[in-house]
Amino acid sequence: MTSPHHPDPPPPAATPAATTDEIMEIERALTRVAHLLTRARQHDRVVAASGIAVDRAAVPLLRLLADNDGPMRPSEIAARLVVEAPHVTRQVQRLERAGYVDRVPDPDDGRAQRVRLSDTGRDAVDCIRAVGRTWMNDALTGWSPGELRDLATLVHRMVDDFVAHSEATGPRCADHPATTPPRAPVRT
Repeated sequence: MTSPHHPDPPPPAATPAATTDEIMEIERALTRVAHLLTRARQHDRVVAASGIAVDRAAVPLLRLLADNDGPMRPSEIAARLVVEAPHVTRQVQRLERAGYVDRVPDPDDGRAQRVRLSDTGRDAVDCIRAVGRTWMNDALTGWSPGELRDLATLVHRMVDDFVAHSEATGPRCADHPATTPPRAPVRT
């Protein structure tokens, strides 16, 4: 699968499957990164540095609209962000009142509307991203350009593989013996 972020990697050589320890360490690292990037204190720093007053839940929605080619239906936004539609409706209402998004008629359905970034919203996303890039650049000053390129390539590859695997298999937790609760003994 070709990604807009990197070309298809060459077919893997016969490599052994990752050990449980390797997978556990990757999962631990990803959990730490997710926590670090989504915690309230980090969001508050970005908001203070950017001067953009939006809540944490609004940022992914604004980023998604900025990355999309055109206006989106709220249902599509909800599906892409993996959240419930009422959550998107509330966020869109708040963002519209703040001037960050506009609603426009849906060309495919006269009864529906789509959501797009306003010019103010686009400026807000650009500013939030600039603050985030500066923070990341400062944090990774000890990394060489080659290491940064390798990291970007591997992270994009990992995300692409996660997406492809998720689309192919769906959730499988119930099938995993470690997550299936033991049955209580039946007394007769």
